[in-house]
Amino acid sequence: MVKGLAVGAAAIGVGAGVMASGTITEQDQKEREMSGDEFDGYFKKNYRVMTESERQATIARFELKARERYSKAIHMSGSLAEAGVLFGYAFNLSRCNGSRKCVQACVEENNQDRATDMQYIRMIEMEKGTFDVEHGTADYDHVEVPDGKFFFGTQCHQCENPPCVKVCPVGATWKENDGIVVIDYDWCVGCRYCQAACPYFARRFNWQEPSIADEEVNPDQHILGNQVRSKGVMEKCTFCIQRSREGQNPACVEACPTGARIFGNLLDPESEIRNILANKKVFRFKEELGTEPKFWYFMD
Repeated sequence: MVKGLAVGAAAIGVGAGVMASGTITEQDQKEREMSGDEFDGYFKKNYRVMTESERQATIARFELKARERYSKAIHMSGSLAEAGVLFGYAFNLSRCNGSRKCVQACVEENNQDRATDMQYIRMIEMEKGTFDVEHGTADYDHVEVPDGKFFFGTQCHQCENPPCVKVCPVGATWKENDGIVVIDYDWCVGCRYCQAACPYFARRFNWQEPSIADEEVNPDQHILGNQVRSKGVMEKCTFCIQRSREGQNPACVEACPTGARIFGNLLDPESEIRNILANKKVFRFKEELGTEPKFWYFMD
């Protein structure tokens, strides 16, 4: 039985027991003492099947909780995918210098846990003329590209056919109409099946309550993106959904010092990414798996 169903069954069972015996159990007392916000969160429906009014109420609840947790004003967005938009990403292998500025920008933008050094982007150093990601070096400590080396960046590839979605037992992760694969953090039960299914090393698990100093929290948040998560749930890159759905580039693209990262609307024939796909020799990582990633690699 999944977590949400187990909770519901427990609540029904307690209620039935009280009616039958007239005795208030310890569990029943705990439920009576639960605050309205906690109760709503306990029984919240999966975000994608909520009505618009339910979504707005949930956004307001999360915004209030975030404001209570951190000493700054928090804005929580619930922006939806726009018609005519399908996001895609391209990575220029010949330009990347491995500075990891993209990694740092991603951490700060997406409110990732500082205590465990969580990072969505993985930069791998490899020998030129080879392509062995499994044996590449991810813990290099230099900032200039050494002779005979190149850097390969990987993160969530926002697959058109995402294996992580297929294995989730509770439907807590899905692909939005603009191609972004998201997670409902309230619905996630932390089984980590998605982490095992992902071939791109993209999923991250919160082993402890995320730790972020008040002054470092990004207050511009999205309910399916960079809101501060909780212990026991999965998270991942969402193409900075709080930015991309507002017409901005993801933080990693903006921070890249060499212009190696390209982001845009695949349905716009005038977009830079469409130009790259049309005029460069591109490839996709592990394309043979049939995941149809919306993440391409190319060289000048």
